[in-house]
Amino acid sequence: MLNAAAKPFVKLVERYLPDPYIFVLLLSIVVFAAAVLLQQHSPLQVLQYWGDGFWGLLSFSMQMLLVLVTGFMLASTPLVTGLLNRLAALAKSAGQAIVLVTVISLIASWLNWGFGLVVGALFAKALARRIKVDYRLLVASAYSGFIVWHGGLAGSIPLTIATPGHFSEAQIGIIPTSDTIFAGFNLLLVALLFIAVPLLNYLMRPSAADSVYVDAAKLQQDRLPAASIDRPADKLENSLLLALLVGFAGIAYLVQYFGKGGSLNLNIVNFLFLFLAIVLHGTPRRLLHSLHQAIQGGAGIVIQFPFYAGIMAIMVQSGLAQSMSQWFVSFASAETLALWSFISAGIVNIFVPSGGGQWAVQAPVMLPAALELGADVSRIAMAVAWGDAWTNLIQPFWALPVLAIAGLKAKDIMGYCLLQLIVTGVIISLVLSFA
Repeated sequence: MLNAAAKPFVKLVERYLPDPYIFVLLLSIVVFAAAVLLQQHSPLQVLQYWGDGFWGLLSFSMQMLLVLVTGFMLASTPLVTGLLNRLAALAKSAGQAIVLVTVISLIASWLNWGFGLVVGALFAKALARRIKVDYRLLVASAYSGFIVWHGGLAGSIPLTIATPGHFSEAQIGIIPTSDTIFAGFNLLLVALLFIAVPLLNYLMRPSAADSVYVDAAKLQQDRLPAASIDRPADKLENSLLLALLVGFAGIAYLVQYFGKGGSLNLNIVNFLFLFLAIVLHGTPRRLLHSLHQAIQGGAGIVIQFPFYAGIMAIMVQSGLAQSMSQWFVSFASAETLALWSFISAGIVNIFVPSGGGQWAVQAPVMLPAALELGADVSRIAMAVAWGDAWTNLIQPFWALPVLAIAGLKAKDIMGYCLLQLIVTGVIISLVLSFA
């Protein structure tokens, strides 16, 4: 039944969803027009917002590019390739491969979102090398696990409001993670998604006639030619000692960092991936060969993220994001505020695809409403967090690293993700409203 239900979504998206670059251009025009028409700003004012904010995500863009590159380099080491292949060997059929990649992605994303994006995509490729399975659904399944990240250990909103000195402390105080990430309603929601998302992906398997398979040979890493050492510089490029000295220095730093109670964040994930790759590749030459392969998929991140920074600047500076949130709050009650906070956050996330940035925009609207209505502030905060995570299923912004690693386009996976969006939206809404 779900295979039949997914088919029109897949065809619709394949036909009408443009390349993510075209999508972000269209999104820029829509937001620009909305700021002028709805917020009554002059075109020159909006143009100023857009241009001033265009480079606001440079640091984050580099982080995301490194997620792609360092994750790819680590995965191409013989040790990790072997581990992924052994784990992939647990799947004996296409259905098992779909479930396995979804569960691994869910676990990894709950631990850390950057880790989940890379691990899910790399594991999907490992499975596709062994199992004859629809490659589009396999990669979509890997990406669908990302939905739980904001209810997990690296959720930016619950961690922000649990940190002394956060910008809303005067209003709501410090809210511990026991009331957000580890609250009963949030754990129930995570558990339900751990059941529903793999099951839905399993039931969406297309028939053999409709399936799209990938040639396993195309997923293999290019072999590094044998080294010819004719110059002193060649000896350095093939030096095991040089790689291990630098690599173990990085690992020693990580031991010290975690020994002092440090937690996973995007920089630490990238640091971990990079220095493990340096050690496990063995020589600088092998690492650089892997880097050359990895960097080819990063073009989308480089060109598109500045446009999203410009969109975010217009949404925030023009007041458009706040107006959208206020409209939903205007007809909410104490019982329904969590639901409308979730839905409004999902819509705002299309234009402001950043958990921390979205909270900065919506908190000044949602928190006073929660206090005035007597709603549970921790639940409202998590409703915004889940809204942010929910529409990532159809937001190409976050899918770019996964698509680059897998070698697919957004239109190849978003049809399946669209059906996931509908089903998970119902589950999240019910839990936030009644649990």
